[in-house]
Amino acid sequence: MTKTPMLLASALALMLAAGCGSNGQNAPGAAMPEAPAQKNIGNGAAEPPPDAAAESGNDGPDASETDNGESGSGGSGATGNAAEAPNGKSAAGGKGQPAANELSAAPKEPQYRMNKAYRFEAIAPGAPDKVVLLTFDDGPKEKKQLTSMLDTLDKHNAKAVFFVNGYRVKQNPDLLKLIAERGQTIGNHAWDHINLKKESKANVRKQIGDVQALVEKLTGEKPRMFRAPFGAGGDAVKAVTASEQMLYMTWSNGSLDWDKSTKDKPDAVIANVMKQLHPGANILMHELPWTASALEKLLTELEANGYGFIDPATIELPGAASPAPARSKASGAHAAP
Repeated sequence: MTKTPMLLASALALMLAAGCGSNGQNAPGAAMPEAPAQKNIGNGAAEPPPDAAAESGNDGPDASETDNGESGSGGSGATGNAAEAPNGKSAAGGKGQPAANELSAAPKEPQYRMNKAYRFEAIAPGAPDKVVLLTFDDGPKEKKQLTSMLDTLDKHNAKAVFFVNGYRVKQNPDLLKLIAERGQTIGNHAWDHINLKKESKANVRKQIGDVQALVEKLTGEKPRMFRAPFGAGGDAVKAVTASEQMLYMTWSNGSLDWDKSTKDKPDAVIANVMKQLHPGANILMHELPWTASALEKLLTELEANGYGFIDPATIELPGAASPAPARSKASGAHAAP
């Protein structure tokens, strides 16, 4: 008789341990049912419900680095605080806001000043005197030729001023954009290749102003340097260029690449430049096939003689400090094709 209560007690304890509670909940230690599997998105985070804003920084609509490396918009509620993007640029906090590194990019301080002889003198401490300014007139003309010249400049880490005629820009707008995209400076060489000394002040203003407007439309910036066709300026020309805050120049070293004596003779172009070489030289060249052919050897010889190349962005300009000077124009008997 004494064994029966003990057996009943043992049976009751076993039932409780098995988790047979009346509320239907699992007893402590019992295995939990398997949860429904969650679908994963590319970064390993659980996929949010449909139409819900993603919480992960690279999937949501917040500021992010766009495909072209520019900062994406952070939306109207963005604070404007820059976040560091993967490529080191700062993503903008608001639409159209420049990245932090763009905000810090200030115009270069002037290192050179043009004197009355159209030569350049160092004005900044440490700026070398043994330098030249490279300029090319009468373009933009032909893509293969221009690209060759730009490639040679890049190879020598050289900057130049390309003085352009408006009618040629109208014919070849993509070539003007190419000059700007390759980091070179665009200068104003008047709309037509005419002697501005013989023109009325109204026409001078139009010849210069129309180039300013077209270049600004295509590149976003007006030229800051001017060279008159044939080097023929005058009071009216200088007054208009001053009103546009452009640096008026001719040259101090003529390559004579425009003259029949150098046609198809790259070595003659080089010899002319080297014979007149001097510190601060303002070298006049043109977008011509034989000049393009001469350029590699010419730049190599200049470097071998200890010369460097002035970055037009470091030239002192009239009015408010601004980068990028313009390109230089042809010499006296220059004949545009």
